[in-house]
Amino acid sequence: MQKIIATPLLILIIPFSSAQAGQPVDLPGVIVTATRTETFQNELAAGATVYTRQDIERSQVKTLPDLFKGSLGIDIAQSGGYGQPTNLFLRGTNPGHVLVLIDGIKVGSVTTGTTPYELIPIDQIERVEIIRGPQSSLYGSEAIGGVIQIFTRKGSHDDNKPHVSLQAGGGSYDTAHTAGTVSGKLGANWYNLGVSHIDSAGFNAKQNSDPDRDGYENTGVNARVGHHFANDAEIEAFFIRAQGSNQYDSSSGGNNSAFINQMLGLTGKMDVLESWHTLLRLGRSIDYLDTFFPDGSFESRYNTTRWNASWLNQVQLSDAHQLTIGADYRLDEVASGDLDTYSPGFNTYSQRSRYDAGLFTELHSRLLEHHFINASVRGDKNQTFGDYVTGNVGWRYNSTLGISPFASFGNAFKAPTFNELYWPDTGFGGGNPHLKPEESQSVEVGVAGTHKQVQWELRAYHTDVDQLISGWPPVNVNKARIEGIEAQIGTDLFGWHHKLNLNLLNPVDVETGLRLQRRSDKTLSFDLSRSLGAFDVGAYVLAQGDRPDINYNTYPSSRVNLHGFVTVDLRTAWHVNKNWMLSAKLNNLLDENYQTAYSYNTPDRNFFVSIHYND
Repeated sequence: MQKIIATPLLILIIPFSSAQAGQPVDLPGVIVTATRTETFQNELAAGATVYTRQDIERSQVKTLPDLFKGSLGIDIAQSGGYGQPTNLFLRGTNPGHVLVLIDGIKVGSVTTGTTPYELIPIDQIERVEIIRGPQSSLYGSEAIGGVIQIFTRKGSHDDNKPHVSLQAGGGSYDTAHTAGTVSGKLGANWYNLGVSHIDSAGFNAKQNSDPDRDGYENTGVNARVGHHFANDAEIEAFFIRAQGSNQYDSSSGGNNSAFINQMLGLTGKMDVLESWHTLLRLGRSIDYLDTFFPDGSFESRYNTTRWNASWLNQVQLSDAHQLTIGADYRLDEVASGDLDTYSPGFNTYSQRSRYDAGLFTELHSRLLEHHFINASVRGDKNQTFGDYVTGNVGWRYNSTLGISPFASFGNAFKAPTFNELYWPDTGFGGGNPHLKPEESQSVEVGVAGTHKQVQWELRAYHTDVDQLISGWPPVNVNKARIEGIEAQIGTDLFGWHHKLNLNLLNPVDVETGLRLQRRSDKTLSFDLSRSLGAFDVGAYVLAQGDRPDINYNTYPSSRVNLHGFVTVDLRTAWHVNKNWMLSAKLNNLLDENYQTAYSYNTPDRNFFVSIHYND
């Protein structure tokens, strides 16, 4: 399988290295998440992937998991179709080892420690930044595998008239989708308001379970308003909400859920001095979930809230040195009162809130013109387990030959979740309030290059994760070793844009030597696109190797292997005129039958068509 994947990589690299035709590949842009301030991507050692609004619309994806599939360092395991639970593995780490932010505000469930990517409305997203590798020295807990930051849509136009975008479409599984956005400027003010709705009857999510279709509906709202003052200070309020229902297959208990995911934030920023920029951000995110029995009666409720406050200070020490100093305060709360109707009295956690306060600093320096250093350190004080210190250092050299070697080292940690700490004991064991944080150490080396129309990158990393929480009642017992290689090449050749991603991964349990659950060891993705007058055409190929999983339907549970697969998606768009566009996409052209989570079905061949209006 490694030869099969490596061969097309070499085939692409050889001719592209001397490519002359086509448009130049875009130079690296500015990213925020890697340093918490605006920094050129080609001055950093950290691996980063950026998806813009144009990327989302060009790929015609309807969910975040579909956008992430095949991305560098990411593997997706989904339990069914639209709206079904999704596990995201960033560089082979656990789903809870990824910090997720929306407009700088931490989101996700306090009880499970994960984020429902499948429920975040993609129509309300302007940009996504994925930073691979440890980032606890900037963000604190959870950033072992990396950080994903989602930026919601923002109105910004040169004129003072409102701008409207509308779309409507439908496709397989009785799926219907509508979305609309209005945005613009009014003098020194800007605004954006977006609404979206998706409804799908779905398909049967799980084999050997209820043979019914598992439907999904989600209504999303995004609002943003801001003001620019005469002294260049700014204030901005933003809001995003997703609310809907989801059907699922369960061997016992409920099979329907109602959810609300919401984030509300306020940001103010100004220049204290010419060389000192300060930003204050306040926010609140909620993750509410109710489940119901087949007859519609109430089963359980899990409502969690996260309060966020951040203060960032960016100081320009000189043309070559920038210092960032900041503080974070986060308060996590469990507000649920009816956890499980099966067990009387099982309706609360022994602890229902905890805080974490962090102080950090980061230095970004340019040395000898072509060398760049990033160094950061952070101290966290957690109400549950006390103090924790993390650090990270990265180096990059941009040579005049277009070759850039780089290296980095960092450590990270993840605080135990409320479920792991405080789950009530009903006779089968409960949470363990004496758990320690999971902790990691990572090292990474690589090289990147830019040559005429070609950009390429190769990275190798090694991560050790200690004190992994496992079993029930949970204990700190396991250790994982994760080694991986990431490669990417992109170019424009003969009018076609090509982009190839390769992930090779070896994530193992140190004690058993077995590969970690649901991770594929090989992933190859290839995207091909071109504009032909009024038409855009494209294709996307995703090939993944096998992956292990656990069959929990047997006693004792047994280890199973899910075979590899290749899927092919085709897409096209017709720009009728400057305002109207028709688009169509055919997913899984080969009608591949595969699983990424044991016994859970994936979509067969399916299609979606849309009509779009932009003024």
